[in-house]
Amino acid sequence: MSATVIRAGLDDESSLPPNVAGTAVTVGTFDGVHRGHLDLIGRLVRRARELALPSLAVTFDPHPLAVVNAAAAPPLLTVGDEKLEVLAETGLDYLAVVTFTPALAALSAEEFVTRVLCARFRMRDLLIGHDHGLGRERAGTADVLTALGASHGYAVGVVEPVAAADGRWISSTVIRRAVAGGDLAHAADFLGRPYSISGTVVPGEQRGRALGFPTLNLSAPPEKKLLPPDGVYAVRVQTPRGAFGGMMSLGGRPTFGDDGRTIEAYLFDVSGDFYGQYVRVDVIKRLREIRRFPNAEALVAQIREDEVAARISLTADAAQRNLRG
Repeated sequence: MSATVIRAGLDDESSLPPNVAGTAVTVGTFDGVHRGHLDLIGRLVRRARELALPSLAVTFDPHPLAVVNAAAAPPLLTVGDEKLEVLAETGLDYLAVVTFTPALAALSAEEFVTRVLCARFRMRDLLIGHDHGLGRERAGTADVLTALGASHGYAVGVVEPVAAADGRWISSTVIRRAVAGGDLAHAADFLGRPYSISGTVVPGEQRGRALGFPTLNLSAPPEKKLLPPDGVYAVRVQTPRGAFGGMMSLGGRPTFGDDGRTIEAYLFDVSGDFYGQYVRVDVIKRLREIRRFPNAEALVAQIREDEVAARISLTADAAQRNLRG
């Protein structure tokens, strides 16, 4: 069952049903919704059930740094509804998306607790990550929030970070480095799923079709979305008609003198068009860089080799996922 999504501004009335007297809450930006985030939210859901309270996660849009210090705002692992799609399937009862504004950024930790968490979302229990900082200048540390809880009637739990297979603590920052470097295997390990790019299928120039490899052209993602390096990738594409293996070209088309960056995917073993449909491309493995070929025939020969490599990569990935679970 999916979480009920609530969208709210600082001064909006609560959208919780009137019969909800209290909630168990966690708060975070949750960019990427990685394994650390999922561990925290899973603990919240179990804790809420033990307390007989609905579970509620509070997140923000836009990213707080985009408001507080735009120059330092990171590229995002999840944009638009990408984050909400993952969070909504975690077992949460409610997912509150709070509009982050300068006025919200100016609230002290106590003001955020009283005006937003307690008054708006009727918080009776709070679960946070060990390094959490809430309110103006992130002053609401675990110790501060615990002290506030004693006077405002809520309990506080603190969750330690989660380590990846290589021993590193999982964080959105570490995942961004992996994606930016084309290290999709480590990114998937940290996320608990493949890194993905979502968009609507739009008409292209039909070059792939003319070469015998008709492709899905994705609408340009928001500028703030982090993309892996240009290249050809083995991918799995989630569509309204099901999931299909394939390969994706990310970047220009230098063989045709086109340097414009595009995202297009060729799906294996499926026909028909997907125009206007929303799809998610799960990026499994980088196969090669984008390069210029002397002619279309040489490009077609390389695409055929890419298809073989992509099918092998997808088969190996499916086998590993089956072993894990």
